[in-house]
Amino acid sequence: MAVVLGEIGPALNEDGRSDPQNSPRLLGPVQIRALAAEFGIRPTKTLGQNFVHDANTVRRIVAGADVGPDDEVLEVGPGLGSLTLALLAVAGGVTAVEIDPVLAGALPRTIADHAPAQADRLTVVGADALTVSADDLPVPPTALVANLPYNVAVPVLLHLLAELPQIRTALVMVQLEVAERLAATPGGRIYGVPSVKARFFGDVRRAGTVGAGVFWPEPKVESGLVRVDRREMPWLTDAVTRRRVFAVIDAAFAQRRKTLRAALAGWAGSPTEAERRLRAADIDPTLRGERLDVADYVRLAAVAGDPPPND
Repeated sequence: MAVVLGEIGPALNEDGRSDPQNSPRLLGPVQIRALAAEFGIRPTKTLGQNFVHDANTVRRIVAGADVGPDDEVLEVGPGLGSLTLALLAVAGGVTAVEIDPVLAGALPRTIADHAPAQADRLTVVGADALTVSADDLPVPPTALVANLPYNVAVPVLLHLLAELPQIRTALVMVQLEVAERLAATPGGRIYGVPSVKARFFGDVRRAGTVGAGVFWPEPKVESGLVRVDRREMPWLTDAVTRRRVFAVIDAAFAQRRKTLRAALAGWAGSPTEAERRLRAADIDPTLRGERLDVADYVRLAAVAGDPPPND
């Protein structure tokens, strides 16, 4: 069952009053198929291309992202522009990262046709989101809002949160199962590597469910919305700490049925050394990895390296 997040309003004048005449015209099923035919686009599974054709869905996503005129939004995989148009109605600017050169070339024309008053606020960057860096973007983004390709959703999200510390909030649409794993809490059956690593950057929660019927082509699974709100945590600015923490997380869940003493033996060098480090971090060696929260992993990683930051 879908969770209604609300709707965005029309574009605003400089004085803050609504201006329906200058609002972007959002795309529906007819427009999506017409654009695809015009540009010779056939959605591919390789790039995870499923285009949203429901205006109410993109309104929900933008409302849930809670972006406004002061935000510079990063969108990954804009496709034919459905979400881009809704973002341009409210955000100060949108930078769209698109790996498909045909789609990247078509997007500015679509925006010019459907949102001429906002066209100058769009920048399209032809790049792979898995390798994009701050140097590739015209301005530092304050928010990430995207319908992420299913096959690389978690790596893309973690990469962007790591590379772009100015991002304060992220609202992403991913496969429903992935959304549930990202938002899982310690002790649960599906709590794992994506759950802990996402929490390294901030608070993570589910923000709604999206049915398969709003996409073309229609996927065989439902989608879920996940929101990340970055918190001011002392370890966030340290790339070395992040690598150390992520290494411990990977080791702990590689053999998740084993106790931490056994699962971390390879990481620490021996079961005895793993137990010593666990006790030094005030963690019970007989626990399993799914019982620890991200602060536990930060403390544990620090035992093997620098002193832990204050949290």
